[in-house]
Parts: sequence; C-alpha cells; structure tokens
Amino acid sequence: MSSTPVAIVLAAGRGTRMKSDLPKVLLPVCGRPMIHFVLDALSAAGVQDKVVVVGHRSELVVQELAGREDHIETVLQSQQLGTGHAVMQCIDSIRGRSGPVVVVAGDSPLLQSSSMKCLLAEYAVRRPSLLLGTLIKEDPTGLGRILRNEVGEVVGIREHRDATDQQRAIREVNMSTYLFDAPDLIEALGQIGNANLQKEYYLTDCAAVLRELGRSVIALPVLQPCEALSINDPAELELVDRTMRSMGYSVVTA
Repeated sequence: MSSTPVAIVLAAGRGTRMKSDLPKVLLPVCGRPMIHFVLDALSAAGVQDKVVVVGHRSELVVQELAGREDHIETVLQSQQLGTGHAVMQCIDSIRGRSGPVVVVAGDSPLLQSSSMKCLLAEYAVRRPSLLLGTLIKEDPTGLGRILRNEVGEVVGIREHRDATDQQRAIREVNMSTYLFDAPDLIEALGQIGNANLQKEYYLTDCAAVLRELGRSVIALPVLQPCEALSINDPAELELVDRTMRSMGYSVVTA
C-alpha cells in the first residue's frame, strides 16, 4: 500500500464562457497552457504521481501532457456530472493507497507550491480524513462557504447557490484544494448524491458525509490571496496572466 501522495487534477471542462473550443486547461497564461502551472506546483511540493481527469476534447489534453517528465495518468470523464463524479472516475487509480489524495482544479495556475507544502505537512501530523485548504475572502460571492459548528469544527461546505443568507455572510471559502485519506475518500464518494440545483455530484459534499461518519474534517486557511483568482471568462484569464507576469512567472514566447 503506497503512502506517497497522489494528486487528482480536474481538467475535463470546456469553459463555455471562454469563447474557445479548446479545453479550458489548455488556454495559455504567460504563453503556456495553464494546466502546466498546476502540475509544476504539485511537483515542487513533492507530489510526483498525478491523475488528470480529462473530458472535453480529451485527446488534446493527453497530447499536451505527453511531453512532461512527471508521472501522469489520464482518466476520462465522458459526461461532466460534477466534481464528485469526476473524482469517482479515479477510484481504481487511488485504490490501495494510504493517502493523501490531493484534489485540485486544473484551471488554477496560481496554485502555490508553498501552500501545498503547508497542507501536506499539516496532513502528515494530524492524518485527518479530509483537510481543506481555505481562504478568508472579503467578497466571497460565488464561492462555497466553510460551515463550522459552535466550537469551530468543520461540519460541511455549502455552495453559494445553495446557501442561505446567513451562510452567504461567511467569509471563509472553499478554494477546491483538498487532501483526502484515500480509503475515506472512496467511502464518501459512494454516499454523495445530486440533490441540488445543478443536479450534480459535488465533491464538497464529502465533507458532510465524512463528518456524519465520525471522521476528522479540518479546514486550514493558509491559501494566499492570489490563489483566489479564478478563470471563468476572457477578462479573468487576462487578469490572471497579468498577475502572474507581475509576480515574476516565466513567460514562454513562440
């Protein structure tokens, strides 16, 4: 049973608002497909084994990743039925591991290796069923809120569209950066449903499932403000590109 970390990188989406037929993760920032920055950050944090979930025009993503030196397996999500459904496609790839399983989004090129190292170190000490990397955000609109009980324990995550007004006032947000115990992740995936407005299987629902099973769920607000920058439309893509250039990221020119 392998105890080395493995990452699942969610990269199946098209990104319908990007005005491009390319898979979203292949759109360039700093002259390079954005998924490479995510994979590089994971490698720099010591996560060498990676499973990339592909979907829309999957052959292009597989081709793009073929030249990388790190160990990458690709798994097809033929229907995009949510983040939980995407991770379900990877169960055979993580079965038999003792964790941790890192789950991140392939369209988050500002993922910082320093944040990931911090989360991996915390996981090694506390060995929770789920460790969430979170951020305190002044304007949390559109993001999943971290729900805590009266003593500060994490009891779940509520997507913005499904949240009450009171929950929408919460400023600690989920940034889609997860570290799971592998067997607990597989167990939780078997118990999530799609009873929500989108009729999708949310990976975020695993937090409440694991809590109900009496397992440890921890949220650590260690992510940096730059990691909150999302890419959902061309304007946001331009902002991320500009931010990364100002931070000193290498720029690839043709």
